[in-house]
Amino acid sequence: MPPLFDAHNHLQDAWLAPHRDRVFADLAIVGVRAAVVNGTSEADWADVAALCLSSSSAAQASDRTATLRLIPSYGVHPWDVGNRTPAWQEILESHLDADPRAIIGEIGLDRWILDRARPDDPRLSGLRRAPVDEQVHVFRSQLALAAERNIPVSIHCLEAFGLLYDTLRTTSLPDRGFLLHAYSGPVEMVSAFARLGAYFSFNGSFLEPRKARLRAVYSAIPVDRLLVETDAPAMRLPVGLARYSLPPAADGQAINHPANIASTYEGLADWRGLTIDALATSVAENFARLFGVSS
Repeated sequence: MPPLFDAHNHLQDAWLAPHRDRVFADLAIVGVRAAVVNGTSEADWADVAALCLSSSSAAQASDRTATLRLIPSYGVHPWDVGNRTPAWQEILESHLDADPRAIIGEIGLDRWILDRARPDDPRLSGLRRAPVDEQVHVFRSQLALAAERNIPVSIHCLEAFGLLYDTLRTTSLPDRGFLLHAYSGPVEMVSAFARLGAYFSFNGSFLEPRKARLRAVYSAIPVDRLLVETDAPAMRLPVGLARYSLPPAADGQAINHPANIASTYEGLADWRGLTIDALATSVAENFARLFGVSS
């Protein structure tokens, strides 16, 4: 298997902490060379920083030629906008200042939490669900910061793709471009987003047969804008495709093992009619162009 790259994950998550040594060993086995670790609020930015710092220190001390590089990413996720503190932007900038590798994410817009999420959804417990105009304000602030520093951003969007497009086209954006993580919007909007500088990351959960609509979406994405992601520990692969597994979390929820990115590459290559080598070569070039890290 050629070198692999994970464009979006949450390796700092507490769900993965008890299994971190095993996870990193398995990532080495499948050949993951770099991964973007996304924070979602002030509460986990320090965890992202610590994990990426420890990884960097280990890489400097290692004689191995293929060491996993972790790229720290800090942002206020739309689910967390309602719980941000008055000092959130100052704290965000301090993390960006502390590490020249750092980018911004996971940020974005989400109408699902307002229109369709259940009131008792445990994933949203304790969160004030910020209205759309508040989400847009925080999103624009983070985009402006990314544009000022010319660093990429990793963007979440659920059920707000028209608003996302309108916001992006009327806001300063980094010349480096931006990532639409696990893009699930209309195929008709792919070219419009790409003209603004978008890259699109394919998630392994999209290999589920009932998500066949996404075949058309990811067939339309230009190969020079295509990336691959896990969103681990979330967004599991369909049963039968995940080669790596981890015990469930304390609340019984299943955990997506990050090493399943290898199966995701294989599934996407099959969808696109490419060999694994051809897909991996393109993804590596795209990853280096957007994030500045190559194999």
